[in-house]
Amino acid sequence: MARPRTQYVCQKCGAVHPKWMGRCPDCGEWNTLVEVPTTPTLRAVGAPPGPAPQPVSLPAVEAADVGRWPLPLGEFARVLGGGVVPGSLVLVAGDPGIGKSTLLMQLADRMAGPDFPVLYISGEESLGQLKLRADRLGLRNPHLYLLNETRMAALEDRIATLRPRMVIVDSIQTVYAEEIPSPPGSVSQVREAAVRFQAMAKGMGITVFLIGHVTKAGLIAGPRLLEHIVDTVLYLEGDRYHAFRLLRSVKNRFGATSEVGVFEMRSDGMVEVPNPSELFLAERLIQASGSAVAVTMEGTRPLLVEVQALVSPAPPGAARRTANGVDPYRLLLLVAVLTKRVGLRLHDQDLFVNVVGGLRVEEPAADLAVAMAIVSSARDRPLPPDMVFIGEVGLSGELRAVGHLELRLAEAAKLGFRRCLLPRTIRRLREVPADLQVLPARTLAEALRLAFDGATG
Repeated sequence: MARPRTQYVCQKCGAVHPKWMGRCPDCGEWNTLVEVPTTPTLRAVGAPPGPAPQPVSLPAVEAADVGRWPLPLGEFARVLGGGVVPGSLVLVAGDPGIGKSTLLMQLADRMAGPDFPVLYISGEESLGQLKLRADRLGLRNPHLYLLNETRMAALEDRIATLRPRMVIVDSIQTVYAEEIPSPPGSVSQVREAAVRFQAMAKGMGITVFLIGHVTKAGLIAGPRLLEHIVDTVLYLEGDRYHAFRLLRSVKNRFGATSEVGVFEMRSDGMVEVPNPSELFLAERLIQASGSAVAVTMEGTRPLLVEVQALVSPAPPGAARRTANGVDPYRLLLLVAVLTKRVGLRLHDQDLFVNVVGGLRVEEPAADLAVAMAIVSSARDRPLPPDMVFIGEVGLSGELRAVGHLELRLAEAAKLGFRRCLLPRTIRRLREVPADLQVLPARTLAEALRLAFDGATG
């Protein structure tokens, strides 16, 4: 008998190696190679393939009309680009306990109908556990079907029999094909399951949502190929100790990847937040030092968030710089600019910066608000309560313009703010709200004078 041959597959990147090594040469990860027996590859037999397709001129190609199924959750529809595309494969990932299963079960319940059956497949929870969650969320839709199964062949048979319009798989790491000699969650199993779900979605015209795990680094568990197979990749982000959740698109073949949906986790499930700025500023103390309001953009939506800073004397030794919700390297840059260009003494001060609500602000447009909050705390002087801040801070202390100024100003005026400190740009703003005073500044030092000394009202 021929001796069975084995190969070693990296569980991180999917690379195949003939022998075991402690570190994968392709991705550099340690202890990720798993022994997998090889199976002989059979040559396909049968009728010869048809003629190869010929190239077609671009003007001669007819555009495909991508129809969408409307979603009852407006925030979910915003992220997907307006609705669900039939025949699409969507991957939803997020930290454990962040609310992925809750959100998709609510979506399934609202989408299900007499002509739109929905199948929720769970490989991690029993039907009794799913029923407990449905009772907690108040779900009673008879057209939502539950299934506890992990074998790929059995899932294909059930889907072909039920003919649902939407399928939710919780999670893709639990599904396995019996003909693949590797455990569930391995590279080969996840890849095989994703490819077969993709074939069902395209062949039957249904939409399949795959729930995926993430690693400690925040990346989707499994091979990177999984993200390339699916049509859309969504991340559900947020701090489990805060109520707000952000649904963010990082890949979308049928729409933009700049949109963000905002939800609030409550005892009865995920609730849409149509105007999140009001909630983020609801508990703001008006006359507290170290507090500034930044106007950021999440996709095409402006958000007003409160940035808090605390500056206190540091014990002997190195001063600490702690950032929560902002880039720590960006914070170090702002501290250096404030020290060098403004003359603020921070080398012997501990500095803590926090974005209220558990949000994470990535764009440089919040630089001015962060700097203002730091100076306000260091001087123990509160900023004007009716003022918001927009602008990127450069290394020379200059203020640089950011995009979508009109949208940001309109959102600030709608929430009752009367003054906005922003960079002095060459181009003139097209639309400025009548009840909002614009205070332009060319440098950070000039902005500080306007905020603390020159602004009246």
